[in-house]
Amino acid sequence: MDARPLRLIRNFGRMGHIASVLLNHGFGDLVERLQLGPYLRWGQRVILRRRHVASPLSRAQRIRRALEELGPTFIKFGQVLSTRPDIIPHDVLAELKHLRENVPPFDSKVALQILATELEQPVEQAFRRFDVIPTAGGSLAQVHRAQHHDGRELAVKIMRPGAADDVERDLELMSEFAMQLVKYVPEAEAFDPAGLVLHFSRTIRREMDLTREARTLIQFQRLFRDDATLYVPRGITELSTRNVLTMEFVSGLRVDDLDGLRSAGLSPDAIAANGARIFLKQAFQLGVFHSDPHPGNIRVLSDGSLCLLDFGMIGILDEELRNLLVDLLQAVITRDLSNAVRLIKSMSPSKHDIDVSLLKADLRDFIDTYYGLTLTEIDVGNLLSDFVGIITSHGIRCPGDLLLLTRALVTLEGVGKSLSPQFNVAEVLQPFLEELIRKKYSPRRVAGQVIQEATDLFNLCRSLPGALSEVLDKLKQDQLKLEVEHKRLDRLITEVDRSSNRIVISLILASLIVASSLVLKSESDSFWISVPIYALSSFLGIWLIYGVFRSGRL
Repeated sequence: MDARPLRLIRNFGRMGHIASVLLNHGFGDLVERLQLGPYLRWGQRVILRRRHVASPLSRAQRIRRALEELGPTFIKFGQVLSTRPDIIPHDVLAELKHLRENVPPFDSKVALQILATELEQPVEQAFRRFDVIPTAGGSLAQVHRAQHHDGRELAVKIMRPGAADDVERDLELMSEFAMQLVKYVPEAEAFDPAGLVLHFSRTIRREMDLTREARTLIQFQRLFRDDATLYVPRGITELSTRNVLTMEFVSGLRVDDLDGLRSAGLSPDAIAANGARIFLKQAFQLGVFHSDPHPGNIRVLSDGSLCLLDFGMIGILDEELRNLLVDLLQAVITRDLSNAVRLIKSMSPSKHDIDVSLLKADLRDFIDTYYGLTLTEIDVGNLLSDFVGIITSHGIRCPGDLLLLTRALVTLEGVGKSLSPQFNVAEVLQPFLEELIRKKYSPRRVAGQVIQEATDLFNLCRSLPGALSEVLDKLKQDQLKLEVEHKRLDRLITEVDRSSNRIVISLILASLIVASSLVLKSESDSFWISVPIYALSSFLGIWLIYGVFRSGRL
C-alpha cells in the first residue's frame, strides 16, 4: 500500500504552514507549481491566485528568511546546503552562512525529567551538582553545567524534547517535496533534490544520536593518545545515552581571544601553527577530521595545547580520496591536463555531457595562475575555492567529504590569520602531502596493488565463461529480458489521464444538460427532478471551464 497519502494527511497542518511561509516570502510560483495551494487557508489561496507582490529582498535573502521561519530542521538543512558550492549558487551560499538558530532554551524542569528518565535515577543521585540554567543551546540540544561525585566539572548535553519527532516529520515532507520538485520543476533536477535530502537525513540523524558523538570522542582520544598538543574531552559513559551526553567540562580560552592568550604568556603564532598541524594530521594522516573548526569550537589550555569541542559532525577522508587528491596535485604540478580532466570526471559521474575542451581551457587558466609559486606563496583558501568553482561550472559534483574538507580548511585558514597575519596553512600542509606521495608510491604498496588487481582480473576471467553461458541459455530459451526506463514518461501519462478525465466529465455534463433541457421543454411529470439536474450540471460545467482557464493550458 502506498504510504504517501497517509503521510500527507498526517502532516496536513505542517504542509499548510510550509506552503504559507513560501507564499509569504515571495515563492508563490513555486507553491503553485508544486500544487501546494490546497494546503493553504482560503484567504491565502486568493492571494496565490492574484500572485504575491514582489519582495524588495533578494532571492537569496528570501530563501534564508524562509528557512529560519520554518524552524530547526530547515535551518540545519540550510547549514548543510552552505557546504555545497558545487550545486548551490554563490549568492545563496553567502546568505545561508548567516542562518541563525533563534531557539529559546526549553524548561529546566523538562530537562530534569529527561535526565531522570534517560539515566534511570534521580538527578541529585547522578550528579553532586546540576545547574538548571543552561550555558549553551541550539535547535536540537542544550548544555548544562554539572559536577561529578568525584569533583570533576561536567558538561551535560540534553536533546530537546520532541526534536526527534519534529525532525522525522520534516524529513518525510522534504522527501515529498524533492519528488514533487523533480516531477513539476524539471530544471531543479540539476540540484539533485532527492540526493540532497538523503545526504541531509544521514547527517542530522547522526547528529541527533548522542551515543555516536560519544563514540567519536573515544575514537579521537585513541588517535591522539600519544599527541599532547590536542586534548579531547572525556565522555562519561555511565551518564550518557542516546539523548544525553555527559562529558568532561574543559575550561580554557577561546582561540580568538588574543588579549587573553597574550596575558597567559601564550604565543598566537605557535597556536596557529599547532592548530593547523592537528587538523591536517586528522585529515591526511588519520583520515577522520573535525568538520567545523570555528573559534567557538576551539579552546586553548594553559599549557598551550588545544581542545576541540562539539564532535557531532565529522568528515571522512578515506585512502581512495586521499590518493585522488595526490594524483590531482601531481597532474597540476606536471601540467598533465588530460590526466587532470580524467581525475576530475572520476570524482562524480555527471548527468550531462561535459565539454572536455572547455574544461581543459579552464584548468589551464587555473594551473597558470598558481604554476611556479611555492607553497608558502599560495593562499590555500583561494586555491580551493577556485578549483571548486571550476568543477561546479561544468556540472561535476564533488564528494561530500571533500567539500567538508574544503570548507574546514578555509575556516582554519581564517582562524590562523586572525591569530597571526603571517600564517599560511600551506607551510604546514607541505610535509603531509610529501608523506602521502611517499606512501602512495612505496614499493610495498605498489606491489600490493599489483597483486590485488591481478587477483581481481583472475576472478573476472573465472566468472566470465559462466556469465556468458547463462546469457546464451536465456537467449536460446527466449527468456532474456531488457528493461527500458522512460524518463518523465509518468508525467506524460498523468497529463493524458487528466485530459481524458476532463473530456469524459465534459461529455457527461453536456449529456445531462441536453437531457434535462429536453425534459424541461416537454413539461412532463419529471419537471421538478430535471430542474436541479440542469442547474447542477450547468454549475459544474462552468466550474470545469474556470478550472481550464485557471490552469493556463487552454
